[in-house]
Amino acid sequence: MTHCRRGFLKVVSATVAASSFSRGVAAGEWPKDKVIRAIIPFNPGSSIDILGRIIADPLSELLGQSLVIENRGGAGGTLGALLVARANPDGYTLLITASNHSVTPAIYSNLAYDTATDFAGIALFGTVPNVLMVAASSGFRTAEEFVANAKRASLTFSSAGVGSASHWAAERFRLSAGFKATHVPYRGGLEALTEVIAGRVDFCCIGVPAALGFIKQGTALPLLVVSPKRSASLPNVRTSNEAGYKDSHYTFWNGLLAPARTPQFIVQRLHGEVTRVLEMPEIKKKLEIQGVEPSPVTPAQYDAQIRQEITENLNIAKEAGLTFN
Repeated sequence: MTHCRRGFLKVVSATVAASSFSRGVAAGEWPKDKVIRAIIPFNPGSSIDILGRIIADPLSELLGQSLVIENRGGAGGTLGALLVARANPDGYTLLITASNHSVTPAIYSNLAYDTATDFAGIALFGTVPNVLMVAASSGFRTAEEFVANAKRASLTFSSAGVGSASHWAAERFRLSAGFKATHVPYRGGLEALTEVIAGRVDFCCIGVPAALGFIKQGTALPLLVVSPKRSASLPNVRTSNEAGYKDSHYTFWNGLLAPARTPQFIVQRLHGEVTRVLEMPEIKKKLEIQGVEPSPVTPAQYDAQIRQEITENLNIAKEAGLTFN
C-alpha cells in the first residue's frame, strides 16, 4: 500500500509541476528579455546552416528578441538534437534541422532521446527535390533503360554520407525499382555528383540545387525527380511515382522544432511568425536560390509527418538489409 501511495504521489507531483510550469510561462510575456538559442546540429556552411540563418534574422525581428544560432555538429546531427530534447520546454531553445532527423532511429539503435516524442514540430521551411542523376556519357536516356540495366549489372551509387538525404533517396528508389546497388558514401553532395560525372560511380540521387549547374553544362543527365512532385527548376522531368515506381520518393525537408511539452501558445506564435517570414518576398527569393520549395504544414501535421517518416525509414533499413556501427 505504501509503495502504491508513493507512486501515486510521484505522478501527482509531476503533473502539478508540469501544470505549474505551463501556467508560469503563460502568465508572463514570451519572449521576455532572454536570448533564444537555435541549435543547428551540423557544421557552419552546411545547407541547413545556410537556410537556418536566412530564416533566423527576420524571425528575431518579428519576435522582438535576440535569436542566436549555435552549431553543434557531430554524430549525424544527434548531439545537437539531444541538447534540445533535454532543454527546458520554455521556448528559448529550438532546433533547426532537416529530414535526417527522422532517419536517425534507423541508424542509431541506442539514441539518448526519442525522435518521435521528445520534440514538437513548429514549421517547415520547405522541401528540396532530389533528382536521379547519371553521367551524360553513361548512354542512358530514360529511367526505364537505366533500371533495366541495373537489374542485370552490379551498380554503385554515391551519397553525401551515411543517412543523408541522398543516401536514403537512392535506397528508397532502388528498392521500389527492384535492383541492387553498392553504396559509396562521400563527404558531401558535390563530391558525390562529380564522381558520377567522372564515371567512377554509376548514379546518385542528389538535391536539385547541386545538380542544376551540371545539367545545364550537359555533363549530367536527370532521369527522374525522386520527390513527391515535380521540381519547379526541372518541370519537364517526371517524378519517380509518375514513372510507375510506387513509394519511391523521398522528401528532403528543413524546419524548426522545439522540445516536447513546449506550451502550445509558444508553438503557435513561432509557427505564425515563421510563416510570416516565409511569405516575405526577399526571403522567398533567397530560398528559391537555394532550391527550397514551399511546403506549408501545421505543427500537428509536421509531428505526424515525422512519425510516419520514422516508421518508413525503419522499414527501408530493414528491407534493404542496412546495418550501421
